[in-house]
Amino acid sequence: MDSNTRPESMERITTKELADKFIEDKVAEVRAQVGDKKVLLALSGGVDSSVVAALLIKAIGKQLVCVHVNHGLMRKGESEQVIEVFKNGLDANLIYVDASDRFLDLLKDVDEPETKRKIIGGEFIKVFDEEARKLEGISFLAQGTIYPDILESDGVKAHHNVGGLPEDMQFELVEPVKLLFKDEVRVVGNALGLPESMVDRQPFPGPVLGVRCTGAITRDRLAALRESDAILREEFDTAGLTKQVWQFFTVVTDFRSTGVRNGKRVFDWPVIIRAVNTVDAMSATVPELDRNVLKKITDRILAEVPGVCRVLYDLSPKSPATIEWE
Repeated sequence: MDSNTRPESMERITTKELADKFIEDKVAEVRAQVGDKKVLLALSGGVDSSVVAALLIKAIGKQLVCVHVNHGLMRKGESEQVIEVFKNGLDANLIYVDASDRFLDLLKDVDEPETKRKIIGGEFIKVFDEEARKLEGISFLAQGTIYPDILESDGVKAHHNVGGLPEDMQFELVEPVKLLFKDEVRVVGNALGLPESMVDRQPFPGPVLGVRCTGAITRDRLAALRESDAILREEFDTAGLTKQVWQFFTVVTDFRSTGVRNGKRVFDWPVIIRAVNTVDAMSATVPELDRNVLKKITDRILAEVPGVCRVLYDLSPKSPATIEWE
């Protein structure tokens, strides 16, 4: 049977006991494949790469080299959480690269969404390539491929950049969760002891905040986006909505709106709240949120986020709208 095909007899991982058995089997499998050689992993902090990292640390410890690239488009606290969980908590062999200025300089004055995506993806590959070439003795490349990736994209998970690395970097792949669905990966992550906030992390686009700061990205609007998104997530947690709503985030637009602050006219940005429920992301509905929750979120954003004078709730379903704004 093709190693990229999930056996029909494979039991779905729904319990800690099944996850523990899976981890035990994969640890043995990875040790047999890797031996005493080194493995490289692009650790984004997303669910898939985080679970792979924790699993490989359990299997081969310091033989795994993790590279986390902060491109300046992460949500609030995400890079810090990667460092805390993996370097400080799991004693990972972690290389942290702050390339924020490099990415944001390249994105200056770029307002076309697809061009932004290509710049972010292409520059990530360059940074990862540069870091990889500084290392010696790397024989394997780990990636967080999961089964839907194989079904939808022939096994290449683009945001882990395996398909985009230079051809002269001939690594053998290590893909320990490639036959699992996302819900199973989360069960394995819990069994590995990863924090709930990381295991239950929402899906997000490869460019992350780059497509939620619409138009040409500016540092001040990006800061407003990061802070408003953090407030939204905090209040959804408090209201018990985090596990009830499939995805939620804020958008800060590149157009301004008239407002009044301290008795004076201002010309500031609107923040748009986006929340959707879906089964397969092919279509999506908008949940009816409690007015008091929306009011509290609105009050906090207007009081705590500089440069914002309005908060809006996007009621548009998919379709005709899409989940993301860009």
